[in-house]
Amino acid sequence: MSHFRKILVWQKSISLVTKIYKATSTFPKEEMFGLTSQIRRSSVSVPSNIAEGSGRESTKDFLRFLYISLGSIFEMQTQLEIAKNIIYINEEEFNLLYEDSREIERMLASLIRKIKDSN
Repeated sequence: MSHFRKILVWQKSISLVTKIYKATSTFPKEEMFGLTSQIRRSSVSVPSNIAEGSGRESTKDFLRFLYISLGSIFEMQTQLEIAKNIIYINEEEFNLLYEDSREIERMLASLIRKIKDSN
């Protein structure tokens, strides 16, 4: 497996985590252990699982962790939608974060396909 820091989707997901932390820093304090925590944890899960999977010995294990990352992206997209609906983030901020997450989603799906096709 390649070193995770060289994987472009890992790099982009690290950038998204930073944006998520900044966006959620304005959420109400009573959400610290609710939606704020959920969005942050799901965003952190994406690069974390890419990194963990890249350190595994088998391609099958790497794929499993990439699928977990993909699930975390979907979870985060859902949580962002909720944050927008309850006006914790505005439409513009939502759109920027959502588009970043969609790019990562597409990159993960492409990487999964590429790995599956090469085996």
